[in-house]
Amino acid sequence: MSDNTASPYGTLPPASAPATRKPVSLPRLMEMHARGEKIAMLTAYDATFAAVADAAGVDCILVGDSLGMVCQGLPSTVGVSLDTMRYHVESVTRGVRRVQGTAWIIGDMPYGTFHESPEQAFRNASVLMQAGAHMVKIEGGGWTTNTVRFLVERGIPVCGHLGLTPQTVHALGGYRVQGKTPDGADILKNHALELQQAGASLLVLEMVPAQLSAHITQALPHCPTIGIGAGADTAGQVLVMHDMLGVNLGKMPKFVHNFMAQADSVRGAMEAFVTAVKQGTFPDNALHAW
Repeated sequence: MSDNTASPYGTLPPASAPATRKPVSLPRLMEMHARGEKIAMLTAYDATFAAVADAAGVDCILVGDSLGMVCQGLPSTVGVSLDTMRYHVESVTRGVRRVQGTAWIIGDMPYGTFHESPEQAFRNASVLMQAGAHMVKIEGGGWTTNTVRFLVERGIPVCGHLGLTPQTVHALGGYRVQGKTPDGADILKNHALELQQAGASLLVLEMVPAQLSAHITQALPHCPTIGIGAGADTAGQVLVMHDMLGVNLGKMPKFVHNFMAQADSVRGAMEAFVTAVKQGTFPDNALHAW
């Protein structure tokens, strides 16, 4: 990408241009949540798309292990390695810093990198933090609580992830909605509260009934929830970038909206996503009547 503002990805400020917004920080995310402003999060995996997302006003960029499926063609996220995640976090960090340098960068902890002990998790989280991540994301609840607390006490911000956890998709029996039964809902609620108490600063809720995700959101004043297929009443929304651009190797999830359909550039689609999240027009709870 050159410094010329003409780009097939949409108009970008030159690399030397000053940021048009303050860098997103953890205190700023908490302030947004306190005043009721929705948090807009997208995945990105390389420097160019990360720069476009940052310029489009995306608050948080998730370098997700979903790259295993959309970039590497794997059948699930289980095969993604820590070295691969480090490489992509570094790439995204360079892209964000090159243009605006304002988005909050979250690095996914891949399968097998935090399961043995909190000490193992700290060693591997340090790799992603040194690569440029501002925060790491850990899937699962219950047994992950001590690990989250261990990381937070050592200065590593953590985003939790409950509901459908893709790293355990085989144990869950496929990509299925979670928390539909009373017992399942109670487990998710309890795990969410435990993660907040352990110090998690964000919590992704994936494929959770809208009413349940709304209840969890209300119960977590200090841990904003980020929904994906979890209704409109979470504190923010996240989508896989390829999905919201209408580029998908498989079946498009029904909760996804193709923001590229009415846009003239990738940046335009991302700006439309940010606007829709901030204004509360995306998602539609009718699509989450699980």
